[in-house]
Amino acid sequence: MATVTGWAEKTFGDAAGPLAELIPSSLVRAHARARSGHEGVQTQTLEAYGHGLYAAQYEELEVGLASLPTAAPVRLQGRTLMTLGDHVIYPFRYAKIDVPVTTARLPRATGFRAELIRRHGPEPMQQGFDLGLDELDEQESHPDLALLSEDVKLVLVAYACSMAEGVMRIEWGSAELRGEDRYLIWHHHEPLRLPPPLGANQ
Repeated sequence: MATVTGWAEKTFGDAAGPLAELIPSSLVRAHARARSGHEGVQTQTLEAYGHGLYAAQYEELEVGLASLPTAAPVRLQGRTLMTLGDHVIYPFRYAKIDVPVTTARLPRATGFRAELIRRHGPEPMQQGFDLGLDELDEQESHPDLALLSEDVKLVLVAYACSMAEGVMRIEWGSAELRGEDRYLIWHHHEPLRLPPPLGANQ
């Protein structure tokens, strides 16, 4: 059983330990599927891998976490996210190389993912920088967000992964989105231990 921190136990209760093992295993399986898909189509680019990983991360987390007593699926933007109690888990590949999670940055300051972080992430530590973004939120509000209660809190699962190296780093925690440069400002983050490579001695 993975080591459970105070933050994880406070956030997920008895499910914290199983989650700390199931999430990394699920993302490693998603990578294996995406790599297999790339090898199958034999393209010169990594489009098949990237698109495959994006889809597989949700599917593998759904399958991996389904056995937990408090886990429930919610369909958002055509993908299934898993909720546990009053928390929703959102996977996010933030890098293709092994760099700290504090370098994580969204490609866009608008859209579903950005809205999800702003609406269900922690209260911003700094005020007054996202000029005009509140108005933009109202104009582009994604209808699927109405499926989540306002009380639901977002737990980001941020990971670094590439086709060649596989999953190199996984961290989970809570972060706000800084609108002016799209960086994630982490209020809390901590690593999840990767499972041993297939075939490694236990």
